[in-house]
Amino acid sequence: MDVLREELGIEARLIKGHGGIFEVRVGDRVVAKKTFSGFPLEDEVVRAVEGALNGPGP
Repeated sequence: MDVLREELGIEARLIKGHGGIFEVRVGDRVVAKKTFSGFPLEDEVVRAVEGALNGPGP
């Protein structure tokens, strides 16, 4: 996703799956994924990745 590079300065890697699976991982942790209501919005993915990279707050 170009937006991850633009907003967070990181490169994303696409790993093809099967069966309609869509997960966004930071390391081994799933931070966003497709649900019954659909795919997460681009901004939701960016915020989820950002939150995972920044770790828990104080």
